[in-house]
Amino acid sequence: QQLEIFEPTPYDTRKVVVATNIAEASITLEGIVYVVDCGFAKLRAYNPKTGMESLVVCPISKASAQQRAGRAGRVRSGKTYRLYTEDLFYNLEDSSIPEIQRSNLAQVVLHLKALGIDNVLRFDFLTPPPAELMIRSLELLYSLKALDDHGRLTMPLGMQLAEFPVDPMLGKILLDSYKFQCGEEMLTIAAMLSVQDVFIIPSNSDTDVNEEKRKFAVEEGDHLTLLNVFNAFVTRGKKSARWCHEHCLNFRALSRALSIRQHLKKYLVRFEVPLESCGNDTVKIRKCLISGYFSQAAKMMPDGSFRTIRDNVVLYVHPSSVLFTRNAPWVIFHEVVETTKAFMRDLTVIDPTWLAELAPHFYEFKKSSEK
Repeated sequence: QQLEIFEPTPYDTRKVVVATNIAEASITLEGIVYVVDCGFAKLRAYNPKTGMESLVVCPISKASAQQRAGRAGRVRSGKTYRLYTEDLFYNLEDSSIPEIQRSNLAQVVLHLKALGIDNVLRFDFLTPPPAELMIRSLELLYSLKALDDHGRLTMPLGMQLAEFPVDPMLGKILLDSYKFQCGEEMLTIAAMLSVQDVFIIPSNSDTDVNEEKRKFAVEEGDHLTLLNVFNAFVTRGKKSARWCHEHCLNFRALSRALSIRQHLKKYLVRFEVPLESCGNDTVKIRKCLISGYFSQAAKMMPDGSFRTIRDNVVLYVHPSSVLFTRNAPWVIFHEVVETTKAFMRDLTVIDPTWLAELAPHFYEFKKSSEK
């Protein structure tokens, strides 16, 4: 459907293209005459107070408005219809907030430290990020044991995390996988987390997507469900597009996950991390996930919502999760997406005692057995 955008428009026909703010800047189409600008964009924003990244709708800047207007009338004269007033346009910010000022800087700090820049707070950024973002990133890296008490990279863990092309929490899970004898499984889970939309609704199909999803789903959560999907794709599906279509799976995403897995495996081999398989022992896999994502744990409330253990932020299970209709008292999550509510994506059910066991520097049990 996306490729139809680039095909020549038939005679006496009007083509309407709907684009997100991510696509609008990277695609130039011939013959666009009218542009309708809603005045909003979806941006990823990291909140240092909660330690969560959200997808938020916010007004565009003047620069973005002019960029959108520039799409109209490249071949002949055109018009841009802005769905907001002229006064509102003059009240917009001149330019969008740079990404470095609204992102999780853990990876940036790791790379700076690896380059030998120890005093990252005094580094001369083109647009300096808020101090809160830097402090939160340093806290996270210290809790992952990538930094020592003096703020220097630990050897070899910190340096290896800086080399890994994944976020530090995911990198920590991969590097710690040998302790739980589940390196093969962690490689697969990390690769599957790096791709989007594994399950799709194929056009012209009577197949029930939810029914197909249930074939792979496990009560322990989404990470193990993704592991099942990948293993089935490789063994039963023989990596075929037809098998993926029959089971409402995204062949391109799974092929990409296969490539990412091979790429990550080369790093683990170079770092001499033993690659073992724990078979069907889900406890080892879930404990290994906690070793990296211990800071992203949440407890279920009586009303069905969740609250994070560290910051007491209210979260909800994403409808795409296999745990959406199930009872899961304690979970860890991969990310938070904020649309109508703050939704957790990619969840796994855990035992609360594992948090204190695997991250004693981060959690401790009170006498009343509450976190």
